[in-house]
This record gives sequence, C-alpha cells and structure tokens, in this order.
Amino acid sequence: MPVDCLILGPAYPYRGGIADTNHAFATELVNQNIKVEIWTFTALYPDFLFPGTSQFDANKQSFPFPIHRKIYAYNPFGWSAIAKEINTLKPKRVVFRYWTPLLALAWGTIAKKLKPEINTIALIDNWKAHEPKPWDRSLNHYFSSKINQITTLSEAVYTEIIADVNLPVNKGFHPINQDLPKAISKSEARKKLGLSNENPLVLFFGLVRQYKGLDLLIDAFAQDSLLNSTAELVIVGEFYDKIEPYRKQIKAHDLDSRIRVVNEFVSFEVARDYFCATDIVVQPYKTATQSGVTPLAYHYEAPLVVTDLAGLRTPIQSDETGRVCEKNAVSVAQAIEELLSIEAQALAKANLKKTKKNYSWKAFVKQWLSFTTE
Repeated sequence: MPVDCLILGPAYPYRGGIADTNHAFATELVNQNIKVEIWTFTALYPDFLFPGTSQFDANKQSFPFPIHRKIYAYNPFGWSAIAKEINTLKPKRVVFRYWTPLLALAWGTIAKKLKPEINTIALIDNWKAHEPKPWDRSLNHYFSSKINQITTLSEAVYTEIIADVNLPVNKGFHPINQDLPKAISKSEARKKLGLSNENPLVLFFGLVRQYKGLDLLIDAFAQDSLLNSTAELVIVGEFYDKIEPYRKQIKAHDLDSRIRVVNEFVSFEVARDYFCATDIVVQPYKTATQSGVTPLAYHYEAPLVVTDLAGLRTPIQSDETGRVCEKNAVSVAQAIEELLSIEAQALAKANLKKTKKNYSWKAFVKQWLSFTTE
C-alpha cells in the first residue's frame, strides 16, 4: 500500500513538544486509515547551537507508524537525494514541519524538487521568530514559494501568514494529546513530589527562555498581594537561558523558601504529577504564537493565567478557563490572586472539563484532511 502522507520533522529519538505533536498527528492519521511515515533528522542542530543538555529521548518508545532518520538539516549535499527518494515513494501529501527559518533552505530545496502531483504542505509553528533576525523574512518567503498549502496550530500564526503569503492557509488549533498519563489526585501528586498539601501552588512549566517571561512571574510573587500570601511557585523545565540571573532575582526578593526550581527536561509521567499538583498554570510570556503548555493544562484541568497575546488568550477567554493579564508583574500577580479564589477555581475547572473535548486530534485531522484534499 503506498504512503498517503509523509511527515518531515522532529520525531523519536528527538524529544520535545514538536516531536510529541508529530507523533500524535501521525497516530491519529493511522487511526483514520491513512498510511503515514515520519522522516526525521540524522542531524538537526550542531551541538554548539543547541542550548540544552540533550536533543534526544533516552527512553525506548514504539509507534504505530515507521520513523526513519534520513535528513541532515544543515548539509545541502543530501537534500536532492531526499527529494529523489520521496518521488520514488510517491506519497500523496508531504508535510514539512516548520518552526524556524533555519529550515527554509532544506525544506524549500526538497519541496521544489518534488513531482507536481505530490501535494506539499507546511505545518507551521512559528512564522515570526521569537528572536528575529534580518534574514528571517527572506527565508520564510523562499520556503513558502516552494509549497502548495499551509496549515497552522493557532489563530496568531494564521493571522501572521495570511498577511504575508498568497497561499491557501488552514487555521487549525493546538490539539490535546490523547495518550498522556492518566490524571491522579492533587494530594497524591503533591505527596509524590514532596509538596505541601496546605499551600496554593502555581506552576511555570517548559523550557526557560527570555521571551517566556519567567522574570515577570518571579517579580509577581514579590508584589504585595502575593508576597503576603502562602502561595508557592514551582518552576519546572530546562533552562535555555542562564539560570544564575533568575536565582539572584529569587534571592533578592527573599523568595527562596517559596519558589522551587526544577532545572531539567521531565517525562510526561513527571509532568502529569506537577500539573495534577498545581492550582494554577501561569504562562507569563512576552511573545508567543501558541503554546504546548496550554493543551497539557486543559488535559489535566489546571486553570491558567496567560498574558494578553493572540497566541495565548483566545481559548482562555472563549472557554473561561482562567485569567488573561497584562505583561507586567502587577497584572500577573493580580490575575493569580483572583484565580486562586474558591469560586474562580471551581468555574475554571468546570469549564476545562466541559471544553477540552473540543481540542482533539481526531477533530484536527478530519479538518486537515478536508483542507489538504481541496
């Protein structure tokens, strides 16, 4: 049976949110009787450009579709061979997962060499980079000129692209993975993590980079409304920024006893424990087009505080699952204080339980298949 859909992008043994969503996307395609393969990288980033400890998942995993390591992202001498192999495979659709302009040359070169009967589709996470460079726009245009269609995971990215590119674009949404570990009670999660059952808990989760605004959240805990409360903050994620300035900031505010830092990339099982233990998940981002943290919070029914960015606010506002605040410490603190109230917690949790079914991979793939066959 020929391959209907070929996905090019991060996949096991690569780790991280983009790989996870590629796995979930491919699994749901299989569930809808679409034969799919993922071709991932033999090399993605040179070691000196990668800010974390490892690009790879040390745990053994299996999937209901093949994953082949074939693509050398920054060696152009192999890209024509990849295109030739794809033409031989004859998939109906090729999906190029695109989250950085650094991939434009590789993906664009491969796409332009594919046979015209193969539908080339970009699945774009970010169009405007969080840390923009002068050449980003040219690279984006080079890539987009070589493909047929574009799909996104958020309204914010969709809006940026349609203002910049004359191609069919599908808005989409960021689905919730269906195979996440089963939720446990708050008391059980806190016991596992060695956290108090008495105090309100706030969670910052994910890779730490400057644009994610962790400094605003730490400053929020030094505001009068939270400084005099018993609320605690847990920061869970590998620091891609230097950690020392954040530690100094915590110490300067005399918050060492109320802020715990877990500087590591954690498994879904450990992530589950933190999301089940928390009262609020806070995303104090300074820029954002979307976030994989939001669907995790929805899955585990953890109310959210997010900054007023197009890539974050839409589901929180429409579903009434938390608070939207301004990008400053005073507003973040006020939103946390409001959402910690018993009434606000109950309403947000009820709405999370009611609305999370709207963000399934099944719904996303049905919409996506309809769009890509037009």
